[in-house]
Amino acid sequence: MANPYLPSWEYIPDGEPRVFGDRVYVYGSHDRVDCEAFCDYKLKVWSASIHDLEHWVCHGDVFRTRSGEDRPTEVDWTENELYAPDVVEKNGKYYLYAYIVNAKGCVAVSDRPEGPFRFLSQYQYNIPEHYDDGTFIDPGVLVDDDGRVYVYCGFEGSYLCEINGDNMYQVIDGTYQTDIIPVTETEEGFFEACSPRKIGDTYYLIYSPRVGSRLAYATSNSPVGPFTYRGYIVDNGVDYPGGNNHGSICQIGDQWYVFYHRMTNGSIMSRRGCVERISILEDGTIPPVEMTSLGFEDALNPYEMTPADTVCVLKEGKAFITELDPFTRVITNITDGCIMGWKYYDFGEDYTGEEMTFMMKLLPRGCHGTIHICIDDEKREIGLVEFQRDSTVIRGKVKNITGRHAVYLVVQDGYAGWSACYFQGRQLFDLVEFQFCK
Repeated sequence: MANPYLPSWEYIPDGEPRVFGDRVYVYGSHDRVDCEAFCDYKLKVWSASIHDLEHWVCHGDVFRTRSGEDRPTEVDWTENELYAPDVVEKNGKYYLYAYIVNAKGCVAVSDRPEGPFRFLSQYQYNIPEHYDDGTFIDPGVLVDDDGRVYVYCGFEGSYLCEINGDNMYQVIDGTYQTDIIPVTETEEGFFEACSPRKIGDTYYLIYSPRVGSRLAYATSNSPVGPFTYRGYIVDNGVDYPGGNNHGSICQIGDQWYVFYHRMTNGSIMSRRGCVERISILEDGTIPPVEMTSLGFEDALNPYEMTPADTVCVLKEGKAFITELDPFTRVITNITDGCIMGWKYYDFGEDYTGEEMTFMMKLLPRGCHGTIHICIDDEKREIGLVEFQRDSTVIRGKVKNITGRHAVYLVVQDGYAGWSACYFQGRQLFDLVEFQFCK
């Protein structure tokens, strides 16, 4: 499954991946198309077999702060939005920790990792000057090997506390501590999105730093720190319209992944889940990875149709992915000089012809110009196609290539001379999909 790895109509940001048994589950927020606020009043869960990451199953609404869609609310003290949950297993039960905007946080429980989850309790604590007054922002939870349970939270400042493992909601007196990630104005400093993991004897805290659109990580030899900044894992704003980032890491089989999200619909409030392969080195470091279109795939197939919304490079303009209807997602706002990129395709080694055919499906905008097809970067051109004011399908010949390559499309309008200034910045077309043909 390519990025985004869930069905194209689904918006699950803040993905918290967990493997329970032979399935991987993704717990996250739930965004709404064309919404002026982050998140929703419900949480949804998706899962896939660890042996088949191509096919994901939706388990529906598993927890709500407002009644709807044949499911009642789970809470009676608020109707505010739900953000960034986490789920852990303890003694055969599955506990969901939810952040509710500007309201007291809560813990829910289920007999199954896919839920549904029923309300268990609000957090119980004796902390006179609690950092966020009991909302427990963006909780990430760790059940350590010795059975002790820790919750990590924060917004523009981090904190942790130990939870009573017998009931999973009572904070143990004296365990609350703040600034587990030091407060700085640099990329090392903490912004939000705590997600703890233990790998071997090392404790990792994945989080969103104060600067940029990255997922950073810090490590410690203790669950209560001190944590030391080690670097960042992925940045969703490199050659792409970036925004906040939230996610975590997960081992599925022998492979480690980072789960994160990207922005769509020209907004920071319509986010879709993505995933990249990562490596964890012997010294515990995680080398940064680039955003790709791959998802769980080893390579994309250039001879199958590529949906435009799997693009991972959008630069030299203000193009963005948008949902026109439940069936159609396009790259829109494409203007002169726009560069779009997809990484990475395997063109194979067995084709001996000198040329291939390149085809695109467009939604015309009454303009004309050329699209330059390039590989590896935006300068290595292998061919071009022309589009007209009413073009819906265009095709043209490109050089035959073999091997593994990124594909870039570079757009130029067809206007020149004294009148060109009148067309500057005009939308040229919307891109729906494209394909190479032998």
